[in-house]
Amino acid sequence: MQAQSSQPRLIEGDAFPFEFLSTVAERESWRKEIYRPIYHIHKWWANRLGTVFRGILLGCLLQEGENLQGAFYKRHDFGPISVFDPFMGSGTTLGEAHKLGCTAIGRDINPVACEAVRVAFGPLKRHRLQDAYVQLSETVGERLRRLYRTTDDSGLLCDVLYYFWVKWTSCPHCNSSVDLFSSRVFARNAYPDRKPEVRICCPGCGGVFSALNGDTTTHCPGCGLEFNPHIGPVSGANATCTICSQSFSIAEAIRKTGQPPNHRLYAKLLLSPDGTKRYLPTTQEDIDAYKACQSALRDELKQDTIRLPDMSLTDGYNTRQAMGYAYHSWRDFFNERQLLALSWLQQAIIQLPDAATRDAFLVLFSGVLEFNNMFASYKGEGTGAVRHMFAHHILKPERTPIEANVWGTPKSSGSFSSLYKNRLLRVVEYRDAPFEATTQGSGKVYCVAEPFSGEVIDFWPVSGEFKRRGIYLSCGSSDGIGLPDKSIDLVVTDPPFFDNVHYSELADFFFAWQSLYPRGFVESARTTRHEHEVQDTDPDRFALKLQAVFTECGRVLKDNGLLVFTYHHSRRQGWIALVKAIYGAGFTVVNAHPVRAEMTVAAPKTQAKEPIQLDTVLVCKKKAFDTGSCDSTHRTVEETARRANQKLSRLTSIGLALSRNDRRIVFIGQFVAGLGPVANPQTAVSALLEQETLLERLIDSSAPAIQKSYHRTASDAQLPLQYPLWDEPTP
Repeated sequence: MQAQSSQPRLIEGDAFPFEFLSTVAERESWRKEIYRPIYHIHKWWANRLGTVFRGILLGCLLQEGENLQGAFYKRHDFGPISVFDPFMGSGTTLGEAHKLGCTAIGRDINPVACEAVRVAFGPLKRHRLQDAYVQLSETVGERLRRLYRTTDDSGLLCDVLYYFWVKWTSCPHCNSSVDLFSSRVFARNAYPDRKPEVRICCPGCGGVFSALNGDTTTHCPGCGLEFNPHIGPVSGANATCTICSQSFSIAEAIRKTGQPPNHRLYAKLLLSPDGTKRYLPTTQEDIDAYKACQSALRDELKQDTIRLPDMSLTDGYNTRQAMGYAYHSWRDFFNERQLLALSWLQQAIIQLPDAATRDAFLVLFSGVLEFNNMFASYKGEGTGAVRHMFAHHILKPERTPIEANVWGTPKSSGSFSSLYKNRLLRVVEYRDAPFEATTQGSGKVYCVAEPFSGEVIDFWPVSGEFKRRGIYLSCGSSDGIGLPDKSIDLVVTDPPFFDNVHYSELADFFFAWQSLYPRGFVESARTTRHEHEVQDTDPDRFALKLQAVFTECGRVLKDNGLLVFTYHHSRRQGWIALVKAIYGAGFTVVNAHPVRAEMTVAAPKTQAKEPIQLDTVLVCKKKAFDTGSCDSTHRTVEETARRANQKLSRLTSIGLALSRNDRRIVFIGQFVAGLGPVANPQTAVSALLEQETLLERLIDSSAPAIQKSYHRTASDAQLPLQYPLWDEPTP
């Protein structure tokens, strides 16, 4: 198949089987790090599903009438087709294009993302990684393990799995210390219905004991105090002093000090030599051990034998909350023992002789940071115990943080040793034998692609002559990429949001450490923020920046090429900005397909009233090469209703329960796709605004309507679509 073929591609028509992709994507979404480990070697935000992008690419590469579901589990070689992603992120588009035999070209403005992709796709050798890991374990690993050893109440030497800390601040009324507990229950199982036992820290004597999850009254066996374990001094943003009973704002009290909050060590979870776990209160031995780490850190810094990050936080949408708690430097996010352990580990990795192995472990080390800081918290046993600091996509100061064992034990979560096995080795295994998830059970289908080449080219071929199945990476703004005109067959991407997660503000947390020893795409700099990054809190500026990137994509895209990207937004400003960018860049939308996106139980989704679990796949062509015509706005709304409800029915037929925001995404996507090649962006925006009220009414009425529509199963995905027309909308 040639991308210049005049025959329509499968993704341009309504037979594109998005419900099949959604079924497979649902399975992948629950364990993305298992089914697509290569895109999870390091933290990145809005990490999209490989299943969906494999389907999108196949939809672009197969001609109308071909069977995507059958092709999904087959090996392909679509060379010399070139695929470009201007917002590369974790590399999902590139990896899926590479697996299909295409030439993959990726660019991202953030060096943290670029470096992770460079390493994940680069020359990794399992035996070299294993040799280096053993070397690290026998040297720096033993030093780190000694930092996390203590004795239990019988004097037995044990490994510390986790230390438990609580923030405290002085009461502004009486100057007493106030522990910022919202509850005295500090540990519970991830499945409390099955295992209701919880651990409680007594507010009287500090003892640690067990109770049942539902108990509202308990007695401390140590001091006899009776109290409600679910109530602490903190309620919302305020705390009540236990001495003078006065209430005060926590953030204001901390800001007055001008320093990050203080912490107090109050409990620990030990791993005995026989493999049993025990929760215990901390002792003077534990406090002395921490003080020894503080002293050792001061000595190392005085002797200039270690490096620590000195980057400052700067004001931003995602940094403001931490700065409100008087965090000024990225170093402030760690306690002294963590700083000591992490600096030793990073320094040991730098000394590894093999460059590719060293770079892989540096990326792994960077990933360890998100689990080993004082913004991480405890999820409890029964799942990965450490809740990493970006679980809420913001820099949320954690009032009861957890300090994990940096090197780790066989039962650790978020440690260097556990991430080596669960991240790095999984990447290598997947690269050597790529597979796809099935629609049933936990099955995997292998032999769907050649192994990854392990070769990354970090310069642009100015002639436009790409190496067959090559992977080309570049770091910089995509509003000017330096490729020749009309040299790319397909542009497939996932643009950032304008008003939610600002990647560079969060990525600076990692960059502060990475820039201490610059490698690859990471340079020594003060920040990853860039004036040309597309994310912007102002929707008009966001639209202009995104339009600039899409315009550049239009320049390098062949005349009959496709620009295809995923998008969702619950606010009208997000859609208006997108419409401005698409039509301002000279594209028109020829179709829109709803498809399963992130896992519904992700923290930002469970906290939303109308969570979004769908993306819209927007299929765009250059205006001059789209032969469609623009209908009247009234006809467009009628067609929108009919097509939206057809597509909603296809999703509900596979069991997806759709929120109102999900339905809005489908309706707006169909409306934009029905506009045709409008004369200018404002015409498209005006049409959307003029029909907003009617569209919202149709969205409200779509919930019962889709239940009456034809139900289509995944096995029907390649059959012609036959749905009843939507009723005439009421003006």
